[in-house]
Amino acid sequence: MTIYYIQQSLLSAKVRTVIKDEEGRSVFLLVGSWGTRGDSISIYNLEGGILGSAKQTKFAVKSQFDIYRFHEKVGSLSRIFSINRDFYYVKKLRWVAIGDIPHQDYRIYRFNELIMSMTKEVSHQGDFYKIVIQDDDEAAICLCIAAVLDYWTRKSNKLEELATQKMADIQLG
Repeated sequence: MTIYYIQQSLLSAKVRTVIKDEEGRSVFLLVGSWGTRGDSISIYNLEGGILGSAKQTKFAVKSQFDIYRFHEKVGSLSRIFSINRDFYYVKKLRWVAIGDIPHQDYRIYRFNELIMSMTKEVSHQGDFYKIVIQDDDEAAICLCIAAVLDYWTRKSNKLEELATQKMADIQLG
């Protein structure tokens, strides 16, 4: 089991983001951006070798992301449905992710086995995601999925803000 920290404001930003371990040492580099079809993010080790990536393949209400380990496709991540919690599925890997968007709390499972957890933590240095990965061999895939989950959280929050603003405009107008 390994714990990683990513500064929340940088996870979905269009900048290079350093992923650190529990001791604060830089471990991985996340590069890329979201927004249009074909956009992707990649996870690199500090020597510059690519470990994993996520590429947006569908861009709409039902967006989808292909997940790669090195350059080999290992699965496709898509949102199944959202009621009180969000549910996601990674085809081929048979992983299920359950998310609580308001609290920014996520868990990924393979059947009953916990693969990864992602929670928001607040410190004097800012807001961070604490990502706990059970198997180090799956770290790159999990970190790519974490970036996609954060993207969907930000996208959901923006849509919610737009809907609230439209309702306020209608009530004032």
